[in-house]
Amino acid sequence: MCYSAQIIADYRKYVRMFGADISLEEFAQLFFERAGGSKVKIPKGVEDAFSEPATVEEREIKTLIDAFNAEQVANLEQELFKQRKRLADAERTLELKPTKAGAESKRIAIDKIEWTRRKLDDLRRTSPEPDDSRIFPGHYAPVMVMEDRQRVIKLMRYQCRIAGKPAAYDVKYPGTYNARRDNLEGFWKSLFGSSHGLMVVSSFFENVSRARMEHRELANGEKDEKVVLQFDPNPPHDMLIACLWSRWTSPGQPDLFSFAAITDEPPPEIAAAGHDRCIVPIKPENIDAWLSPDPSDLKSLYAILDDRDRPFYEHRLAA
Repeated sequence: MCYSAQIIADYRKYVRMFGADISLEEFAQLFFERAGGSKVKIPKGVEDAFSEPATVEEREIKTLIDAFNAEQVANLEQELFKQRKRLADAERTLELKPTKAGAESKRIAIDKIEWTRRKLDDLRRTSPEPDDSRIFPGHYAPVMVMEDRQRVIKLMRYQCRIAGKPAAYDVKYPGTYNARRDNLEGFWKSLFGSSHGLMVVSSFFENVSRARMEHRELANGEKDEKVVLQFDPNPPHDMLIACLWSRWTSPGQPDLFSFAAITDEPPPEIAAAGHDRCIVPIKPENIDAWLSPDPSDLKSLYAILDDRDRPFYEHRLAA
């Protein structure tokens, strides 16, 4: 499974690198839904692409981003005031009489104050950081697809809800942010051969067993733990990750564009690090063939997945 990925978040890079087009109206619709209370999760790196708007559409999106962030700041400042009051109350109580409840209230207040300050600092920050472009399941990312023989960039949710399926599938099948290659003609048959996309990734992250990573058996009574590894391609480069996507519609609901990254058996170095799956990067010369699939020729699509970009994946513990 691809637990998390470092993506190219700025849509303009897709335009420059691949000659892709973009419908800013669809981008604006997502930001509008989020400003209206939707739980849409958009990475800061995507927002930062609109920090210096040059067109009317970009200025409209920047206005929506600013309004949402201003509301978030106001809510966090209220929470900060609330927790500071809670901390002061707890400290006064403890001065009169030390109690377990008072100490716990103080601890919780301190933790929440620290968390809230970090969130406020993050919202106000203008300098970019690597995590600004890191996505997790449920987050939105730019995905390149083909429409009317033109490469197009769309913002899609990283967890695919196949058209025609109930919204409850998000809970019933929480792992649908990845599509196993050995199930492309099973669970994913309505998309494989018809709705293909590409996500540009510079590195990815996986949860692995510490014991498996260290190539050892657990000691008697020892509990295993999960660690997060970051995998980087060597030589370093942006990888074109093969994806499937869907446009889900339902009366009275906003359209949902969502996608899943295809995974396959891992190369030796990833297996040795303790993980059993790997996303599939395709070669640049196969972009158009992948994005314009022939549903009657699935064999050629499997061939593209086999003829993949094959860097050596170096790994390290994620920060």
